Amino acid sequence: MSHIAVTISAPAELKDILIAQLADTGYEGFEETADTLVAYIPEEAFDEQVVLGITGSHGLDYTKERIEQANWNAVWESNFQPVLVDRFCGIRAAFHEPLGAQVEHEIVITPKMSFGTGHHATTYSVIKLMEHIDFQGKKVFDFGTGTGILAILADRLGATETDAIDNDDWAVENALENAAGNHARALRIWQADRLDEVKSGEYDVVLANINRNILLANMAHMKRILKNHGLLILSGILQEDETTIVQAAAAEGLHMERKAEREHWLALSFSNS
Repeated sequence: MSHIAVTISAPAELKDILIAQLADTGYEGFEETADTLVAYIPEEAFDEQVVLGITGSHGLDYTKERIEQANWNAVWESNFQPVLVDRFCGIRAAFHEPLGAQVEHEIVITPKMSFGTGHHATTYSVIKLMEHIDFQGKKVFDFGTGTGILAILADRLGATETDAIDNDDWAVENALENAAGNHARALRIWQADRLDEVKSGEYDVVLANINRNILLANMAHMKRILKNHGLLILSGILQEDETTIVQAAAAEGLHMERKAEREHWLALSFSNS
């Protein structure tokens, strides 16, 4: 599968807004430099009018480039640096030196076009919240797994079973490769974009690092698949959307317990009690 890389010249204060707007229209991965934002989308989903509308509303310029699956490694290897989430978790590529005693848990990720390396504030913040959860003996569901990093971490932290889905076949392939490379013990990954067929009351912890609109559209389903006293961790939320998400969760009987903030993005933890 080929992707389109859209490079937007953007000031720092607009990047979070652009990411949120682009994610809502199907963009799956983002890279930030000092003065640009690069957004990736499958070629068949690319719509130039969408990009024109978003960039034009902010008075920004952009360029686009077609990227074949075969040359993606060269793209990410040139940009991917290890990420340390304090001393709790480190994420690196196979070509980096092991992190050793710097972190408690080390995960090796080959992201390809999939989202989730710890670089973006949303993934980083979910990992911060996961540090405070006892996963031993728990059953976990990761909705929109991307690279599989959160599901792999849950498995590493002692989850008895971890299920993960993504709507993109390339992401599923990537997550499966990363799970195998990290010797995940009890992790199942498959392609799906809906929670309709997931059993009610099945999971102790549900993770969803996606975007505002998908979170809102699936709030009832995420509550449904949680066990009593289970935990729901949501991210992909801009600070200005906190009230909207909290109110939607409260309407389903979910109570906010904790939050993590990074670069104008939030991760929120809710209890089902």
